[in-house]
Formats: sequence, structure tokens, C-alpha cells
Amino acid sequence: MTDTASSVALHTGAAGRAGAVARSLLGGLVTALPVVLIGLFILAFAPAYLVRVAFAAYVNLLIAVGLQVFMGNSMVANLGQGAFAGIGAYSVAILATPPLMKKLTIPHAPFGLTDVALNPLLAAGAGLGLAGIVALLTGVVVARVSGEAATILTFSLLMIVHSVFIHWTDLFKGAQAFFGIPQVVGLPTAIAISVAAIVIARLFKDSRAGLQLRASAESLLAARVFGVRVARLRLVSWVLGAVICAAAGILYAYFMGTINARAFHFELVLTTLAMLILGGLRTVSGAVLGCALLSILLEGIRSLEGGFSIAGLDLPPMLGLSGLAMGAILVFGMAFRPRGIMMRLELDELLWRLFQRRKTPPAQNTSEG
Repeated sequence: MTDTASSVALHTGAAGRAGAVARSLLGGLVTALPVVLIGLFILAFAPAYLVRVAFAAYVNLLIAVGLQVFMGNSMVANLGQGAFAGIGAYSVAILATPPLMKKLTIPHAPFGLTDVALNPLLAAGAGLGLAGIVALLTGVVVARVSGEAATILTFSLLMIVHSVFIHWTDLFKGAQAFFGIPQVVGLPTAIAISVAAIVIARLFKDSRAGLQLRASAESLLAARVFGVRVARLRLVSWVLGAVICAAAGILYAYFMGTINARAFHFELVLTTLAMLILGGLRTVSGAVLGCALLSILLEGIRSLEGGFSIAGLDLPPMLGLSGLAMGAILVFGMAFRPRGIMMRLELDELLWRLFQRRKTPPAQNTSEG
């Protein structure tokens, strides 16, 4: 009898876990659906210029999702996402660029890398692996700190990696552009990888590890009392988020064909962080919504930076207006919507609530006059 009861409980538990995974998978696909539809619309009707703008937005989306995996679940600050995007981009630049081009860009590269030319897919795998190793080594420390210490530590990581890119000129070409990278991806690839990242982030968020990590963010002491291995969970989310950010860097390099260290520095960090905060860092849907809104807004503002006319009044160029606008969005967002637009609800959860509200009839007044 005991064995039968145990087998039934095991089957029920397995069925429950399978159902939870299915719900998370469906929720991730619902969140990714607008990403796909917008991308297909751009591919069908937008000019080449807007396709390039959209591709940059999808790269930022990947980084924002990678940020959400660690920062949104652990509530530990992270300013190092640009470092992993740069590691991914420079890995494929060094490994996949044809030797003839590398003899022009990095003729004195160490370890015989000038003569190495990997298949772009293999180079991408190597870039993801290298980013994962760096994340694992740094995450051992990052996973054990919080608050101001985490902010300083992750920003220091960004500065260290950026300094390596700048000063190791034989390998990374310093502040100059690294060109000749094979251009082997387009917007459809960015859409597909964005969908995969969104689904993975949602599955992690709803997994047991994600739930425990968010619980530790609410009360670190209580989580440790109940046996939650907080440092280990933070390390897992840190590595997963770093790999997603590295994938964004790889996409960027394979699309642009040229990169430089400045593309992965503080401006990228601030932009993607603003996207996540605007949409709501506790949800994957918040990362998607924040990226869409801020990308559209910033592109509109950049079109005005060169000067424009209002009612016959010609206004001069206002360079830096987009940075001012992004700072204002952060300030007003933190002041009036500190938990972001989506707060704690995913898109599918919000739609389900609206559906239930419309389905439920209004309560009738049964009181007698």
C-alpha cells in the first residue's frame, strides 16, 4: 500500500512539474509573439535603414533579457552585461575572420590566431563557451555580494574587460575598428534567437531555482534558514544571463561585420538597464516591453537631434538629446513607476486576468430596498 501511494504521489508530482513547464513554455511563447510579429512586419515593409535599426533593437533586447535572468530574479545589481557582449563579439571576430583579413587587422596576434579561421557556427559556440567560463569564474565572487558591493564589482568587471579590449592591441586592435568579420546573419536570425532567449528566461524564472532565487531576494535570511543555496542559484543565473548577453554580441558582430570596444561600454549598459527598469525588471515581459518602447522613443529623438522646425521656428541641432531623454525616463520611471510598467505580471498572466475579468459577470445587487 505504501509503495502504491508513493508511486501515485511521484506520478502526480511529475505530471504537475510537466504541466508547470508547459505553462511556462506557453507563457514565453506568448511574450515572444509580438517580437515575431513586429520583426516580420519590418522585414516585409520597412526600408533597409529601419531593418538595421530593428536589428540593433533585437540585440538590445537579448541583453535586456540576459540582465533580467540575473538581476530580475536575484535583485542584485549588474552593470557588467557589456563585458560579456564584448567577449562574444570579439571571440567570433578573432576566430571567424578569414586569415587574409586578419593579416591586415591583427597581423601580430598571439597564439597563431592570425592563421585560424573557424566556421562561423563553431566560432559562435566558442564565443558562448568563453563567455560562460568567464562568467563562472567571476560569478563565484559576484554571487556572494549584494547592494553597493555588487554594483561596484560588476562595473569593475566592465572596466577591466574594456581595458583589455583597448590596450591589448595585438589581439583586439584597441580603440580602432576590427573589420572583415563574416556577415552571415540577418534580422530573421535575430528574431529566432530572441524568441529562444525569451523562452529560456521564462522557463528559468518559473523553475524551482528561479522561484527560490526570487524568494531569497525578498528575504535572504529566511531563504538561507529554509536551506536555499542562494550563492549557487545566483551563480547559475549569472552564467545563464552572461551567455545570453554574449549571444547578443555575436549577433552584432556577424551582422555589422565590424566592431570596436566602445560599442560594448557604458552607453550600452545604460541603455539596456533603462529598458529593463522601464518595463519592469521582475518579468521577462517587462524586458521586452521596455526594449520596444525605449527603442522607438530613442529613434524618434535621434531624428530630432540634427535640428527640426516647429510652426516655422527652426531649432538648432541638439546633440545628446537622446541621452537626456533616457536619463529623464529613468528618473520619472523610478519616481512614478518604480516596479516598471509590467510590475510583477507576465504578458500571458495579464491577458488571463483580463479574460477572467470579462468572463466573470458583475455582482448583482441583491439588497432589498
